[in-house]
Parts: sequence; structure tokens; C-alpha cells
Amino acid sequence: MLTLKLLRENPEFVISRLAVKNFDAAELVEKINLLDKNRRAFQAELDECLAQQKQKAAAIGSFMKEGKKEEAEEAKKEVAALKEKSKELEAKSDENNAELNSLIVLLPNLPCAQVPEGKGAEDNVVVKMGNKIPELGPDALPHWELAKKLDIIDFDLGVKLTGAGFPVYKGKGARLQRALINMFLDINTAAGYLEVEPPVMVNEASGFGTGQLPDKEGQMYHANLDNYYLVPTAEVPVTNIYRDVILTGDDFPVKMTAYTPCFRREAGSYGKDVRGLNRLHQFDKVEIVRIEKPENSYAALDDMIAHVEGIVNKLELPYRILRLCGGDMSFTSAITYDFEVYSAAQGRWLEISSVSNFESYQANRLKLRYRDAEGKIQLAHTLNGSSLALPRVVAALLENNQKDGKIIIPEALRPYTGFDCIG
Repeated sequence: MLTLKLLRENPEFVISRLAVKNFDAAELVEKINLLDKNRRAFQAELDECLAQQKQKAAAIGSFMKEGKKEEAEEAKKEVAALKEKSKELEAKSDENNAELNSLIVLLPNLPCAQVPEGKGAEDNVVVKMGNKIPELGPDALPHWELAKKLDIIDFDLGVKLTGAGFPVYKGKGARLQRALINMFLDINTAAGYLEVEPPVMVNEASGFGTGQLPDKEGQMYHANLDNYYLVPTAEVPVTNIYRDVILTGDDFPVKMTAYTPCFRREAGSYGKDVRGLNRLHQFDKVEIVRIEKPENSYAALDDMIAHVEGIVNKLELPYRILRLCGGDMSFTSAITYDFEVYSAAQGRWLEISSVSNFESYQANRLKLRYRDAEGKIQLAHTLNGSSLALPRVVAALLENNQKDGKIIIPEALRPYTGFDCIG
């Protein structure tokens, strides 16, 4: 959430930066600033009214001691009138502030200066590529056919048990999932990330804190009876650990990692790009989250990008790193880098990680702050990244490493799987 101070002091800057995200903010910023002006006026009038009440109430006691009953009665009437005026002001202020709060959350985060302009994925910038794309023979199969042939992932059984997008992993397929999760967590903890195991259901306050709610796209699964939400990513519960917290300088950097299943409705997704593991409603993912002082957050972002790149290299997968353009960024991000791996049998790039800096946008919603060297309370910066999301990693591992009817397991992963091939 953007701060009222920024909107009040630099409205044109906000409007121009949000234009990079193809968001026309002019009318909304004007409405918010008018409501903010009203908010401050109501508060000033209410403060003055309360001060007068206190002054008049004190005078009543003095009048009574001095035997000035008429003056005391008059002061009581004035206090009663001031109390009634205070109630009216509070009601008007509450109504104004409710509208203000409902509008300010509609503004996306400002993209930082490094974000390129663009409308969609075609305008993203490739900043790095690594590892050689394998050359497969004419008999190469896509992962959904390999999975069925080797009996390691059952998509039809998932449909029977739940529905499309909920696969069942079997035998070495299940072992591969567990191996990847353990490998990713071990690499993360070795790099200083504290492992946590959070709930996979969160309350509305947590969804709001990281910017998933209000959920305009309806992508979160909602348990209506209890008003809980299944997590779309571990980012939500892990970052919310620090909701309403004031950190000290000694607390930094905050580095956390977590594995959770993730749940996304993926409303509107259809076509060939959703086959197999390409797009699921339930999938496994390991996440890294960092909380930093503002002056350190972009160095932390670079470190996270290098960290994720190291994991992809251990898996020996061909990859590219993209800096997302304004039109392809999330609502809450100030800058995002996507990692994609090449799926040789499908002949296409698959996203496996997004690494983002949210600057103070989430922290303002979370009321996540720290006390600086002068003792002043400041908003922290939050960052997160996938390290990694499993489904498309598995898809690329199966497709790129197929040889003579078998799947060859990358060397770094073998201590976790306990086998060097599938099939």
C-alpha cells in the first residue's frame, strides 16, 4: 500500500510511475488526496472539540467550588453539546476514512526505475541465459506421456479424487517430489535462511497484509465457513509472521524459507499450455522471504537472484532470467525477475521462479517497521522468491533428461532421491 505522505507530496510522480504498469491513476489519486485532506480536517476539528470538552469539564468543578451554579449548569450544557458534536465528527470521520482505505488499496505498487515499459510477456527483457539446451531425438515425449509410461504421475487418478489440476505422484515420482523439496530447503538453510513450517490456511488479515486481498482475480480458494484462505504461496504466512512488528537494527537481515503446498484456482486458464504439470491447482513450492532495511533491499535482491540461479545450475537445467516489464508485473511488486527453464520436448520456456522486491508496499499494509539509528520508526522492505516451484522443474527434468526410455537424475539430486534414474 502506498503511503498517504507520498500521494500527498508527489502525486504526479505516483501517476507517472504507475503509467509504467499501464495503470491510469490520475482520478484515483485525486480522490484519495481529497479524502486525505478531509481526514486531516476532521481530525483537527475533533481534536479541538475534545480539547474544549476537557476545558469546560474542568471549569464545571471550579464553578461548583465557587458556588456559581448558573455558570456550572451553562458549562454542563456546553459540554453536552460538544460531546454531541464530537460524535457527529467521529461518524463523519469514520465514513470518510473507510472510503479512503477502500480506495488506497486499489493503487498498485510503484515500479522502480529499472522496470522497462511494456504491455505483456513479449516485452520482458532477457538479462541472462545459462546451460545448454539439450537436443532430443524424434522419439522424445512430453512429460505427461513420460509420467504415464513410467507410472510416476497419475493425472487421471487426480481427476477422480478431486478434479483436473490435482495430480497424484506415485513411486519414484513421489520420491522425486520429496527429494527436490529437501534439496531446496537444505540449500536455503545452508545460505542462512531460517526454515519455518507455517499453516497452509491463513486469515483475511494475512491475505490483506501481503496484497492477495482484496482478491480481484478470485484466485484464492476460500473456506467460507471459517473465513480462511488456502495459501497461494508460502510468502503469505511467512511474511505475516512479522505483521505488526517493530524490528531493531540487530534483527536484520531477516531470512526465512518454507515449504508448503500451494493452491490456486487459475480461473480462465485453458489450452495446450495447461497440459500435465504446466499449470496446476495444487502444487509444491519452496519459498525464500527476506525483510531488509530500505538501503539494503536491492543488494538483497541481487543476492536472492544469484541464490536461485545456483539452485537451477545444480539441477543442470537450461535457463534464462527475465526482468519483467511494467505490464507483466504483479500488483504488489516494485521489480520482479522471473526464472524460466527450457522444456525440450515441448519446445518452450517454463517459469519456475519469481524473485521480487516489494520495497515498503507490503510493509505498509503489514505495519512492519523498524527503529532506525536515530530511534525513528520507519517502514521495512520485504522481498520474496521461489526456490523453487516444483511442477515445471519436474516437467523439465523429465523431458530434458530422457534417454533410452529412462530419466537420468542430475548428480546433485541423487543423494536425495537415492537413485540415479527412473525407468
